[in-house]
Amino acid sequence: MNVFVQTSLKTYCASLLLIYSVKHHLGLNVPFSSLSIFREEIKWRKWADDWLVHLISPNVYRSTGEALASFDYIVREGKFGTSLQSILQDDVRQDLCKAVNECVSAIGKKLFMSGDQPNLADLAMYGVVRVMEGLEAWNDMMENTKVKSWYRRMEKATESHEDHN
Repeated sequence: MNVFVQTSLKTYCASLLLIYSVKHHLGLNVPFSSLSIFREEIKWRKWADDWLVHLISPNVYRSTGEALASFDYIVREGKFGTSLQSILQDDVRQDLCKAVNECVSAIGKKLFMSGDQPNLADLAMYGVVRVMEGLEAWNDMMENTKVKSWYRRMEKATESHEDHN
């Protein structure tokens, strides 16, 4: 087995163990049943980290007015970080809405990415989307995508875990 395959296999196994451990720690009763479910979860966690998070900055700083409003909000709330992305359309809001709808399409008719309970991919996407709450980008995203019902389910699902460390 070559070094690349060994490294990829180790990374994949470490990801599976992390997912299982976090779910167990959160008290989620999710059986370790299918590798395809975990592959899908890993894919969408990576997608949220590698693509969706990079759509925040260009969307909250799209115009002078939005930039000033975003800066004011960030100073008040203090829950926003920076990120960079260079492969965007002229209208970055289209990129954001397209990316969010892509993930919602992957969820399909299920409540969450893996079924009836959120998985780490849901949590990754929720974290990226939630950081924009209170900004014009968030309002546009809620109005122009199909994410709202999933987002509300995630809010409800995470409420019971907010006070836990």
